[in-house]
Amino acid sequence: MYQLIKDLKITLSADDVLKGQGIDPERASSRLFSDANGIIEETYSLIDPAALHALAEVNGFEHQKITFDGGYFEGPLVAKAMAGAEALNIAMYTIGPELENRVNQLMNENPVKAVTLDGAGIASLRKVSQAVEDIISAKACELGLNLGMRAQPGQEGWPIEQQRQVFSLLPADKINLRLTESCLIIPRKSATFVIPQGKNMDSSMVPCDFCSKRNRCEWRKDKQAG
Repeated sequence: MYQLIKDLKITLSADDVLKGQGIDPERASSRLFSDANGIIEETYSLIDPAALHALAEVNGFEHQKITFDGGYFEGPLVAKAMAGAEALNIAMYTIGPELENRVNQLMNENPVKAVTLDGAGIASLRKVSQAVEDIISAKACELGLNLGMRAQPGQEGWPIEQQRQVFSLLPADKINLRLTESCLIIPRKSATFVIPQGKNMDSSMVPCDFCSKRNRCEWRKDKQAG
Protein backbone atom coordinates (compact mmCIF):
# COMPACT_ATOMS: atom_id res chain seq x y z
CA MET A 1 0.00 0.00 0.00
CA TYR A 2 1.33 3.41 -0.89
CA GLN A 3 0.41 7.04 -0.25
CA LEU A 4 0.29 9.58 -3.07
CA ILE A 5 1.25 13.02 -1.80
CA LYS A 6 0.21 16.01 -3.89
CA ASP A 7 -0.53 19.69 -3.35
CA LEU A 8 2.64 20.26 -1.37
CA LYS A 9 3.08 23.96 -0.76
CA ILE A 10 6.66 25.13 -0.49
CA THR A 11 8.07 28.57 0.18
CA LEU A 12 11.44 29.73 -1.13
CA SER A 13 13.67 32.55 0.06
CA ALA A 14 16.64 34.14 -1.66
CA ASP A 15 18.86 32.29 0.84
CA ASP A 16 17.34 28.98 -0.31
CA VAL A 17 18.01 29.78 -3.97
CA LEU A 18 21.61 30.80 -3.26
CA LYS A 19 22.26 27.64 -1.26
CA GLY A 20 20.78 25.66 -4.15
CA GLN A 21 23.53 27.14 -6.30
CA GLY A 22 26.17 26.25 -3.73
CA ILE A 23 26.59 29.89 -2.67
CA ASP A 24 26.97 30.95 0.97
CA PRO A 25 24.31 33.68 1.50
CA GLU A 26 26.58 35.43 3.99
CA ARG A 27 29.15 35.94 1.24
CA ALA A 28 26.77 36.68 -1.62
CA SER A 29 26.71 40.04 -3.38
CA SER A 30 23.61 42.22 -3.60
CA ARG A 31 23.40 41.34 -7.31
CA LEU A 32 23.21 37.64 -6.51
CA PHE A 33 20.48 38.29 -3.94
CA SER A 34 18.57 40.34 -6.50
CA ASP A 35 18.85 37.56 -9.09
CA ALA A 36 17.69 34.99 -6.53
CA ASN A 37 14.68 37.04 -5.45
CA GLY A 38 13.77 37.72 -9.07
CA ILE A 39 13.48 34.05 -9.94
CA ILE A 40 11.22 32.85 -7.09
CA GLU A 41 7.80 33.60 -8.59
CA GLU A 42 8.74 31.97 -11.89
CA THR A 43 9.96 28.94 -9.96
CA TYR A 44 6.55 28.53 -8.32
CA SER A 45 4.92 28.54 -11.76
CA LEU A 46 7.24 25.83 -13.07
CA ILE A 47 7.20 23.24 -10.29
CA ASP A 48 4.65 20.52 -9.60
CA PRO A 49 5.70 18.84 -6.34
CA ALA A 50 4.56 15.25 -5.84
CA ALA A 51 5.68 12.21 -3.87
CA LEU A 52 4.96 8.57 -3.14
CA HIS A 53 5.46 6.92 0.24
CA ALA A 54 5.17 3.34 1.45
CA LEU A 55 5.94 1.63 4.74
CA ALA A 56 7.50 -1.82 4.38
CA GLU A 57 7.67 -4.18 7.36
CA VAL A 58 11.13 -5.67 7.93
CA ASN A 59 11.32 -9.47 7.79
CA GLY A 60 14.99 -10.08 8.50
CA PHE A 61 18.48 -8.64 8.74
CA GLU A 62 21.70 -10.51 8.07
CA HIS A 63 25.20 -9.14 7.49
CA GLN A 64 24.70 -6.31 4.97
CA LYS A 65 21.22 -7.27 3.76
CA ILE A 66 17.81 -6.26 5.09
CA THR A 67 14.71 -8.00 3.74
CA PHE A 68 11.20 -6.61 3.87
CA ASP A 69 7.79 -7.12 2.33
CA GLY A 70 8.40 -6.80 -1.39
CA GLY A 71 12.19 -6.85 -1.63
CA TYR A 72 15.55 -6.20 -0.01
CA PHE A 73 18.34 -3.64 0.33
CA GLU A 74 22.00 -4.46 0.80
CA GLY A 75 25.35 -2.75 1.20
CA PRO A 76 27.69 -1.46 3.92
CA LEU A 77 25.57 1.64 4.53
CA VAL A 78 22.44 -0.48 4.83
CA ALA A 79 24.16 -2.59 7.48
CA LYS A 80 25.03 0.47 9.54
CA ALA A 81 22.01 2.71 9.04
CA MET A 82 19.14 0.21 9.04
CA ALA A 83 20.16 -2.32 11.70
CA GLY A 84 17.38 -2.75 14.23
CA ALA A 85 14.64 -1.31 12.02
CA GLU A 86 11.13 -2.69 12.39
CA ALA A 87 9.96 -1.04 9.17
CA LEU A 88 11.28 1.10 6.35
CA ASN A 89 9.78 4.32 5.05
CA ILE A 90 10.42 4.30 1.30
CA ALA A 91 9.75 7.48 -0.66
CA MET A 92 10.25 9.03 -4.09
CA TYR A 93 9.55 12.65 -4.93
CA THR A 94 9.86 15.23 -7.71
CA ILE A 95 9.19 18.81 -8.77
CA GLY A 96 8.31 17.69 -12.31
CA PRO A 97 10.04 18.40 -15.64
CA GLU A 98 9.03 21.97 -16.49
CA LEU A 99 11.68 23.84 -14.51
CA GLU A 100 14.43 21.68 -16.01
CA ASN A 101 13.03 22.32 -19.49
CA ARG A 102 13.06 26.06 -18.85
CA VAL A 103 16.66 25.92 -17.58
CA ASN A 104 17.74 24.12 -20.75
CA GLN A 105 15.98 26.74 -22.88
CA LEU A 106 17.70 29.58 -21.03
CA MET A 107 21.23 28.17 -21.16
CA ASN A 108 21.97 29.85 -24.50
CA GLU A 109 19.70 32.87 -24.08
CA ASN A 110 20.53 33.88 -20.51
CA PRO A 111 23.00 31.56 -18.75
CA VAL A 112 23.04 33.59 -15.52
CA LYS A 113 19.29 33.27 -15.17
CA ALA A 114 19.51 29.59 -16.10
CA VAL A 115 21.98 28.89 -13.31
CA THR A 116 19.89 30.86 -10.81
CA LEU A 117 16.73 29.02 -11.82
CA ASP A 118 18.52 25.69 -11.57
CA GLY A 119 19.53 26.60 -8.02
CA ALA A 120 15.89 27.41 -7.28
CA GLY A 121 14.96 23.97 -8.60
CA ILE A 122 17.48 22.27 -6.33
CA ALA A 123 16.18 24.29 -3.38
CA SER A 124 12.59 23.36 -4.29
CA LEU A 125 13.44 19.65 -4.37
CA ARG A 126 15.05 19.97 -0.94
CA LYS A 127 11.87 21.61 0.38
CA VAL A 128 9.72 18.83 -1.06
CA SER A 129 12.02 16.25 0.49
CA GLN A 130 11.72 17.89 3.90
CA ALA A 131 7.94 18.11 3.60
CA VAL A 132 7.70 14.38 2.91
CA GLU A 133 10.09 13.62 5.76
CA ASP A 134 7.95 15.75 8.09
CA ILE A 135 4.86 13.71 7.15
CA ILE A 136 6.75 10.48 7.88
CA SER A 137 8.08 11.86 11.17
CA ALA A 138 4.61 12.90 12.35
CA LYS A 139 3.21 9.42 11.67
CA ALA A 140 6.09 7.74 13.49
CA CYS A 141 5.60 10.07 16.45
CA GLU A 142 1.93 9.14 16.66
CA LEU A 143 2.97 5.50 16.95
CA GLY A 144 5.65 6.24 19.54
CA LEU A 145 8.43 5.10 17.20
CA ASN A 146 11.83 6.60 16.42
CA LEU A 147 13.24 7.30 12.98
CA GLY A 148 16.77 6.37 12.03
CA MET A 149 19.11 7.95 9.51
CA ARG A 150 17.77 8.92 6.13
CA ALA A 151 19.70 7.26 3.29
CA GLN A 152 19.40 6.83 -0.45
CA PRO A 153 20.83 4.56 -3.16
CA GLY A 154 23.96 6.09 -4.62
CA GLN A 155 25.38 7.26 -1.30
CA GLU A 156 28.74 5.82 -0.32
CA GLY A 157 28.14 2.26 0.81
CA TRP A 158 24.84 1.80 -1.00
CA PRO A 159 25.08 0.95 -4.73
CA ILE A 160 23.03 3.14 -7.07
CA GLU A 161 21.71 -0.06 -8.70
CA GLN A 162 19.54 -0.53 -5.61
CA GLN A 163 17.41 2.28 -7.01
CA ARG A 164 15.73 -0.47 -9.02
CA GLN A 165 14.43 -1.96 -5.78
CA VAL A 166 12.80 1.34 -4.86
CA PHE A 167 11.16 1.61 -8.27
CA SER A 168 9.88 -1.95 -8.01
CA LEU A 169 8.08 -1.08 -4.78
CA LEU A 170 6.37 2.18 -5.72
CA PRO A 171 4.25 3.00 -8.81
CA ALA A 172 6.59 5.69 -10.15
CA ASP A 173 4.28 6.34 -13.12
CA LYS A 174 1.77 7.90 -10.70
CA ILE A 175 4.09 10.91 -10.44
CA ASN A 176 5.55 10.51 -13.95
CA LEU A 177 8.99 9.21 -12.96
CA ARG A 178 11.09 6.64 -14.79
CA LEU A 179 14.45 5.02 -14.21
CA THR A 180 17.13 4.83 -16.89
CA GLU A 181 19.35 1.81 -17.52
CA SER A 182 22.10 3.53 -15.53
CA CYS A 183 19.65 4.09 -12.63
CA LEU A 184 19.25 7.84 -13.06
CA ILE A 185 15.78 9.24 -12.39
CA ILE A 186 13.91 11.20 -15.05
CA PRO A 187 12.92 14.04 -14.58
CA ARG A 188 16.30 14.95 -13.12
CA LYS A 189 14.89 17.07 -10.28
CA SER A 190 13.63 13.93 -8.56
CA ALA A 191 15.02 11.63 -5.87
CA THR A 192 14.29 8.79 -3.46
CA PHE A 193 15.09 8.06 0.16
CA VAL A 194 14.62 5.41 2.81
CA ILE A 195 14.19 6.09 6.53
CA PRO A 196 14.18 3.16 8.96
CA GLN A 197 11.88 3.26 11.95
CA GLY A 198 11.49 1.30 15.18
CA LYS A 199 11.46 1.62 18.94
CA ASN A 200 15.23 1.53 19.26
CA MET A 201 16.40 3.47 16.21
CA ASP A 202 19.11 6.12 16.73
CA SER A 203 17.83 9.42 15.35
CA SER A 204 21.16 11.19 15.91
CA MET A 205 22.98 9.46 13.05
CA VAL A 206 23.66 11.40 9.85
CA PRO A 207 25.23 10.36 6.50
CA CYS A 208 28.51 12.12 7.39
CA ASP A 209 29.00 9.58 10.20
CA PHE A 210 29.54 6.84 7.62
CA CYS A 211 31.47 8.75 4.96
CA SER A 212 35.11 7.79 4.34
CA LYS A 213 35.93 11.48 3.74
CA ARG A 214 34.47 12.68 7.04
CA ASN A 215 37.85 13.56 8.60
CA ARG A 216 39.00 15.70 5.67
CA CYS A 217 35.73 17.14 4.39
CA GLU A 218 35.80 20.95 4.28
CA TRP A 219 32.01 21.15 4.30
CA ARG A 220 31.86 19.08 7.49
CA LYS A 221 34.60 21.19 9.10
CA ASP A 222 32.66 24.37 8.33
CA LYS A 223 29.52 22.91 9.88
CA GLN A 224 31.36 21.85 13.02
CA ALA A 225 33.00 25.26 13.32
CA GLY A 226 29.61 26.96 13.04
